[in-house]
Amino acid sequence: LTHALQRSLPLFSENRLADMSAWETFRHVWTGPYSGLGEILYRESVPMHTFAKYLFTSLLPHDAELAYRIALRAMRLHTVLESIQKNIHSSSHIFKLAQDAFKIATLMDSLPDLTLLKVSLELGLQVSNTQWEKCAQSDVRRTLLTSCVPQVVPVKSLIDKSYFKSCYMKRKLEANFSLPLCVGVFALDNIMQNWFTLFTPTEATSVVASTIMSNSTIVRLHLDCNQQEKLANSARTLALQCAMKDPQNCALSALTLCEKDHIAFETAYQIVLDSAATGMNYTQLFTIARYMEHRGYPMRAYKLAMLALTHLNLSYNQDTHPAINDVLWACALSHLLGKNELAAVIPLVVKSVKCATVLSDILRRCTLTTPGMVALHSRRNSGKLMSLDKAPLRQLLDATIGAYINTTHSRLTHISPRHYSEFIEFLSKARETFLMAQDGHTQFTQFIDNLKQIYKGKKKLMMLVRERFG
Repeated sequence: LTHALQRSLPLFSENRLADMSAWETFRHVWTGPYSGLGEILYRESVPMHTFAKYLFTSLLPHDAELAYRIALRAMRLHTVLESIQKNIHSSSHIFKLAQDAFKIATLMDSLPDLTLLKVSLELGLQVSNTQWEKCAQSDVRRTLLTSCVPQVVPVKSLIDKSYFKSCYMKRKLEANFSLPLCVGVFALDNIMQNWFTLFTPTEATSVVASTIMSNSTIVRLHLDCNQQEKLANSARTLALQCAMKDPQNCALSALTLCEKDHIAFETAYQIVLDSAATGMNYTQLFTIARYMEHRGYPMRAYKLAMLALTHLNLSYNQDTHPAINDVLWACALSHLLGKNELAAVIPLVVKSVKCATVLSDILRRCTLTTPGMVALHSRRNSGKLMSLDKAPLRQLLDATIGAYINTTHSRLTHISPRHYSEFIEFLSKARETFLMAQDGHTQFTQFIDNLKQIYKGKKKLMMLVRERFG
């Protein structure tokens, strides 16, 4: 009909067209469901745009009310949606329309209106895709903060972009997931398959996939086993894609999401190994290593800890560095696995750690028990303590003594009288380490004599050294 009218309209005169337009308009407006422009009409029926546009243009000079009536009747739901997406640029207005559509779709006690829910979902996703980029650079940020950040949060943390974004993400997801949850499995699966158009890799793994895979979602949607497995497969695929794109922030989440699938878990682990050299820092690798130990993979945890140590550089004065606990844990794990593992990790520790107090702590822990006290993989240990005169502990002992010597000279370069007492205590700890070697007493005596000679200008300090160490 539309194409036929397009071909025949030029054949009519203007007056005759006006009369025909009025007659056709009345006929279509009042015919009801039998007309393509009737009042009661299936909202997704094919639009009669060309015909309605012609009637509107013809009638507007003669009867504006009738012209607008026919124009409004010509509008269909997907036409309205398309117009909103193209012409409304205010995210707050679009979000309000999405909320209104959602409310209308769920007013009845019976099943929700899926058509309106899909419209609400489309509008909500449009807001999600653009809102963060806009609000991060405008005053909307303040508005969102007042509405989504708990009041107990310290003011200082509000200026932290990462914290703000996490708060915004919470609100963003609360707004969006209520819609696809009502639409069902298809919408959730579609979101995960197209995550890259809606979310960052971090958001997709840490929030989106985990939310969809939560027990509350399964219960709410009454998912059967096949549906659960379908969503789980999509979540694992999403996780692996995100881990490859952003291993620093997504690898651990990917491993967690893939725990129940051996192949997916192995793939995620391999992504971590491939990214360890250049794409991840020691903090991230230590975190994943601890996760592996918790999951019952001590050898994988050990391997990741070794990789983490290659990225670490702990200088002589960093005795409160946050990575110290991770280093101690890595050494304890190696010691637990056995002598061979400990022998492999000590050279890395010596290369990465220059802090004397940390090295001495590791040394003492290694001498307290026998390596491999917990038998793994049916291995047995001899039950003997490791000798400090043989590898690998000899290398660690020499490195610790050397670290104490270097640190002492570094401290004496710019020491002030108020730090003299602290320095004497430091030398006392150094003596304990020196004495662990067979010739430790001789080495320490020579060390003190050298200090007295080199720093004889610091008379008060050297007097304190003589009083304590002779």
